[in-house]
Amino acid sequence: MFRNKILTFILFLIVTFSASLIGSVTTLNFKEPWYSLLNKPAFNPPDWIFGPVWTTLYLMMTIAIWLFWHTKNRDINTVYIYFIHLIFNTTWSIVFFVFHNIELALIVLILLIALIINLIFRFRRVKMISAYLMIPYLLWCSYALILNTSLIILN
Repeated sequence: MFRNKILTFILFLIVTFSASLIGSVTTLNFKEPWYSLLNKPAFNPPDWIFGPVWTTLYLMMTIAIWLFWHTKNRDINTVYIYFIHLIFNTTWSIVFFVFHNIELALIVLILLIALIINLIFRFRRVKMISAYLMIPYLLWCSYALILNTSLIILN
């Protein structure tokens, strides 16, 4: 039982942080000089904040899905939605930093936020702590939505 829990945690960690890895590599390879030349809002955070924030959020997401997985009432559709949401999470970085398409990135972000809200409601029915663990992620993505919208307006 304990070994199974560790194995599933490692698997969810690998899958979740794969999205992080793809997003990070994409950002590092395609961000500059394009991103530096954009007009940014005054509330745009410094670059150094993104690494620690995203690492924390990905860890919380991993714990949320892992706790959900180890409940009696889990449903596989919620796990599928979790994986789909990771695809949208990764897609935002690609659309924004590789294709430099701020408008399409906004649409991807709106869909991502809808998926996060869906996950929160699904988690809440089965494992309340999993729902709570997703709230900081929802708040950060909502902040990103405001930033993304501001970049469209300013550029």
